[in-house]
Amino acid sequence: MLRITDLRLPLDHPPDDLRRVVVARLGIDDARLLALTVHKRSYDARKKSAIVLTYTVDCEVAGDEAAVLAANAGDAHLRATPDMAYRFMETLPADFAARAERRPIVVGFGPCGIFCALVLAQMGLRPIVLERGKAVRERTRDTWGLWRKGVLDPESNVQFGEGGAGTFSDGKLWSQISDPRHLSRKVLDEFVKAGAPDEILYVGKPHIGTFRLVGMVEKMRAEIEALDGEIRFGQRVTDLLIEGGRVQGVAVTGAGASAPTTIAADQVVLAVGHSARDTFAVLHARGVHLEPKPFSIGFRIEHPQSLIDRARFGPNAGHPLLGAADYRLVHHASNGRSVYSFCMCPGGTVVAATSEPGRVVTNGMSQYSRNERNANAGIVVGIAPADYRAAGASADAVGPLDGIAFQRHWESLAFERGGGDYQAPGQRVGDFLARRASTEFGTVLPSYQPGVRLTDLGAPGAAVLPDFAIEAIREALPAFERQIKGFALPDAMLTGVETRTSSPLRITRGRDRQSLNVRGLFPAGEGAGYAGGIMSAAVDGIETAEAVARDLIAR
Repeated sequence: MLRITDLRLPLDHPPDDLRRVVVARLGIDDARLLALTVHKRSYDARKKSAIVLTYTVDCEVAGDEAAVLAANAGDAHLRATPDMAYRFMETLPADFAARAERRPIVVGFGPCGIFCALVLAQMGLRPIVLERGKAVRERTRDTWGLWRKGVLDPESNVQFGEGGAGTFSDGKLWSQISDPRHLSRKVLDEFVKAGAPDEILYVGKPHIGTFRLVGMVEKMRAEIEALDGEIRFGQRVTDLLIEGGRVQGVAVTGAGASAPTTIAADQVVLAVGHSARDTFAVLHARGVHLEPKPFSIGFRIEHPQSLIDRARFGPNAGHPLLGAADYRLVHHASNGRSVYSFCMCPGGTVVAATSEPGRVVTNGMSQYSRNERNANAGIVVGIAPADYRAAGASADAVGPLDGIAFQRHWESLAFERGGGDYQAPGQRVGDFLARRASTEFGTVLPSYQPGVRLTDLGAPGAAVLPDFAIEAIREALPAFERQIKGFALPDAMLTGVETRTSSPLRITRGRDRQSLNVRGLFPAGEGAGYAGGIMSAAVDGIETAEAVARDLIAR
C-alpha cells in the first residue's frame, strides 16, 4: 500500500476527482489503481471564499509498488503506508497470563481506565476495575438532577462515574500527542467496534458527543466483562496498602458500607481523573511522591454558533462537510499571562461540572449533531504553582495539594456569587469590558443549568478569579475580536468559573510508568498529570497496561 498526503481539492469537488488526482500524482494508468481509501480528510479555511479539502489517502496499486515509489522519489508526500496494527500482545509469552498471582486493579473507569482495563483483559489478566461512581445511565440521571433540580450527588456527577469526565464533553477524539506507534488508531478502532460512526477513522477532527458515548461505554464494559474482567461500581478507594516500598493492594469503601474492605494486588493503576481530591490526599498521607503542576483557570464564553460559522467559513457557512465551526485562540497578555481558548464546543452547552457541595464549576459539552444555538469555549489563563498562595495556601514551599486549595477557593466564591444554589455567576462581555455589573441578558442567552445569576465577575475586591486573570482576559477579548469578528460581541456571555482544565498535581512516575517511590503503583491519565482529553488519556491507558505486563514478566 502507498500513502499520499496533502492532496488538495475544492470543497465541492466531484467524487471522481479524488481518484483522478491520485492517478495523476502516482503517474500510472487508472486501471492500475486497485483500491483507494481515505485515511484522513480535513479542510483549510484560511481563504473563506475558497475553502479547500485536504486528503491523506492509501492506495493499492497493481504491479511493483516499490517501482512507483522509486519513480516518484522526489515527492515528499508519497511513501509506503505505515503498519498501524496494534501488535503488543503478539509479543507476550504463551504462559503470560498464568504468571499473574493476583489480578491487577484499575482505579477509575474514565477513558484511561477503560482502555487500560480493556487491554489488560485482552491480555487475559482479568483486571478488577474500581469505580467510585455509578454505571453510565444511572450516572446520567444523577447528573441531570444537578442540572435540572440543583441536587448534587458527590459520588455520581460530571466528574465521577462510568466513562469519566469525557462522557459529558464534546467527545473530541484528537490530540497533539506524539504517537509513533499509532496507538490512537487502536483507540479509534475500539470506539468504532463499540458503535462510533466510521467517519471518526478519517475526519480531521473526529468527535462523538455525549449521547453516543453512553452506549459505547456500555459496550466496552461488556467486552471487558466477557474477557473475565470485573467492573465494580460504587467502590471508593480510601487507602493504599504499601509494604517495603511496594503496593500490596487497596482499601475500598462501598456504597452504604460501614467499614472498608481490602483487595490484594501486585499492580494498581491509578486512573482516577483530575477531580479525585480525596484520593490525592490519601496518596499524600501515604508518602506517594506528588508534585504541584501548572494548570489554567477562567470562564466559559458563549456566542451564537452562526456568528462563529460566518467568521470562520464566510459564504461556505453551513456546508455539510464543514459542520459547526470551531476555533483556537491564544493571546499573550501584557502582564505576562497567556490567555487561550480551551475545550471549544461547537453547537453545545455550558454544563455544571462540580463534584463537591457548595462549589460551582463550569465545563462545555456537545452532542454529535452539534446543533445547539450557542458555541462555547473556556477562555482561560495559565497559572503556576507559585500562584496558589493567592488563595491562602501555604506561605512556605508550595505543596502538592495546594493547587486543590486554590481551585476550591474560587469554586466556593463562584457558588456564593451565583446565589448559593448551584447557579453560576455570569456577565455580558460588553459589561465585563466596561467594568460594570450586568443587570439583564442580551441576545445571547446562557445555556448553563441550573441557571446564571448576573453580576460583575471582575468587581474590585469581589472578583471570582484572581485580579491577574481578570485583567489578562479583559485584554485578550478585544485581541480575539481581531481574529474572529464578533468575538467581543457585547451580548456574548461569560459564565464562571472554569477551574478544572487539568490536574493541579502530578503523581510522578518513571520511564517504567511506576511511581517513583512505590513499586507496582502505576499513575496514569489526566488525574496523574500525564494526559489531557479523551484521546491522550486512552493512549496513556494502553501504554500503562503494557507497563503492567512488563512488570509482571520481570517478576
